[in-house]
Amino acid sequence: MEKSTIKKITIIISIVGLLFASSCSLFTGFLNLVGNSEPVPPPTVTPTPQPLLEVETGEALTTIQNGFSAVYTRVLPAVVNIRVVQYGVQNTAPDIWNFPFPFPFHFPFQMPDRGTPSNRSAIGSGFVWDEAGYIVTNNHVIEGADEITVTLADGTSLAGTLVGADRDSDLAVLKIEYPEGKLQPIQIADSTQVQVGQLVAAIGNPFGLQGSMTVGIISALGRSLPVSSQDSPGISFTIPDVIQVDAPINPGNSGGVLVDMDARLVGVPTAIESPSGANAGIGFVVPSVIVQNVVPKLIENGYYEHPWIGISGTTLTSDMAEEAGLPREQHGVLIVEVIPDSPAEKAGLLGSGENQVGDIIIQIDSQPTLDFEDLTTYMARHTNTGETITLTILRDGETQILDLELGIRPSSPSPRAEREQPVRSGDVWLGISGVEVTPGILQAMDLEPGLTGILIQQVILNSPADQAGLQGSSTAAEINGEQILVGGDIILTVDGHQVRDMESLNAELDKHKLGDQIILTILRGGKQIHLKVVLGENPRSSVSGQ
Repeated sequence: MEKSTIKKITIIISIVGLLFASSCSLFTGFLNLVGNSEPVPPPTVTPTPQPLLEVETGEALTTIQNGFSAVYTRVLPAVVNIRVVQYGVQNTAPDIWNFPFPFPFHFPFQMPDRGTPSNRSAIGSGFVWDEAGYIVTNNHVIEGADEITVTLADGTSLAGTLVGADRDSDLAVLKIEYPEGKLQPIQIADSTQVQVGQLVAAIGNPFGLQGSMTVGIISALGRSLPVSSQDSPGISFTIPDVIQVDAPINPGNSGGVLVDMDARLVGVPTAIESPSGANAGIGFVVPSVIVQNVVPKLIENGYYEHPWIGISGTTLTSDMAEEAGLPREQHGVLIVEVIPDSPAEKAGLLGSGENQVGDIIIQIDSQPTLDFEDLTTYMARHTNTGETITLTILRDGETQILDLELGIRPSSPSPRAEREQPVRSGDVWLGISGVEVTPGILQAMDLEPGLTGILIQQVILNSPADQAGLQGSSTAAEINGEQILVGGDIILTVDGHQVRDMESLNAELDKHKLGDQIILTILRGGKQIHLKVVLGENPRSSVSGQ
């Protein structure tokens, strides 16, 4: 029945088409006879394009293809796979809290499996720095790792030892024992010379697929990635001079290589901007100029000292300039705050106040600072701690020149350490870390508003909480612009007494001694459960952040 209908439709369409064509021909003939004195010109015939351009395009594509193949062949021996294991962690979700940059930045760092309740494993990439066996990767790949395994391109797996790490540049150096001269180091390009539109290739281990290459172009230059400051709350530093690329960067690419068409390192893939955590065509790469500054110091000292002025500031906008009585076209860096006892304070720089416009930095060592990025980029490229720089500033509309001796930047914290708090009281130990329940957490967990308690983030292996069966969080959610793990047990009461925050939980634990049994009321999967927990002794009572 269906085939018959189709045939009928086809026949009808064909007949209509023929009738329409015939009608058009008749109508045209009619016009020629009665309405036109001149013959209708024949239709214009478009000449067939010559295949020369197609041949040239094909040859060009073949040349590019061969070029990428040659790059891959040269670079692959220098790229390694890095697998890390963290012991004693029940929560097996990706270690999002260790990543130093806030949402929407994500890290191409892959958690391949849930492993066992006691161990958590993850994978990333790295590359051979020199023939002595030094391997470079991202700090967030190896941070917190108890075991590091480096697998070379030929499949050889070796134990990796952490030599040094720098959270403020997200770089780390490992060491492997391998016969001298048998490794193939990467060649380094000058990232200050790269251009937007330049062809590049990313090589690493996305999703654990060793030796994968993706290609693209440099999309933008001069980006920055924020890093929080530990010793200066409220102040954030940045990784400056960051390269933006559209070459696909996926989980597992972290710490790998971005290379040019000469097979030289342009930078280290570090982060992507994506609402979902998957590649969205916006990747961020720590440039080779920073890599070349930081890595030798990590090898030599195990750490890197970032030069520091000691200010918080912002790019001067046209409105700010007008408010300060300056021309709207004035550019520079407006100092918002001068950190106490910093090099800036010692040099006499002034910050902004209620009735005072702060100093405006317009040059550093005679180089213009059109915006804040110019200042941080110059610092990263050209300065070291202990050196003296010359700042040209505007103060009350007048130009002044100040010399400033650069100090050492305060180190960065772990966002996890800032957000999570260990639950402990006196000598008794529960063995969890948690966060106070917020409206955002309740919404992310689809729970009724108004609920109070402690969301368990992590359960320490073999702790009283672990033995009682408490469960940590394992699902990442964006809450107030940052990523936090949700889905774990929520502690509601201790022995029937309501728990509203960390202080009240510890106050309840203070009432007990070692060996006491407490009853926790928890919320799990929307249902209340009562669990008995025997409080134990903290095996690391002298260590913060247990």
